[in-house]
Amino acid sequence: MIAVDTNLLVRLLTNDDFIQARQAVKMLNNNEIYIPKTVLLETEWVLRHAYKIERSNIINGFQKLLGLPKVIIEDPEGKYQAIKWHEDNFDFADALHLASSRRCERIRHF
Repeated sequence: MIAVDTNLLVRLLTNDDFIQARQAVKMLNNNEIYIPKTVLLETEWVLRHAYKIERSNIINGFQKLLGLPKVIIEDPEGKYQAIKWHEDNFDFADALHLASSRRCERIRHF
């Protein structure tokens, strides 16, 4: 299993650099990859801010990526819950923080 970083996910989801995207697909096809929640969080931010990709397209890309058979994710329940809340217009970072805190009664922010 290989842990991946944000750049690899961005290449997979945007295909903005053909050579790197092709290398990312090849790596994914030949290995199990592990996606930590911090990488997913950063990927959402990059796609939204740097690439100006709409929420629905980010969600769709995440759902497809996380559904691939060779993709292993940290805290699957939390990530799927965060994506669901994000679909319901909750900020992704807040949704991920809240989903990661499910043992707590509530989350407090200012």
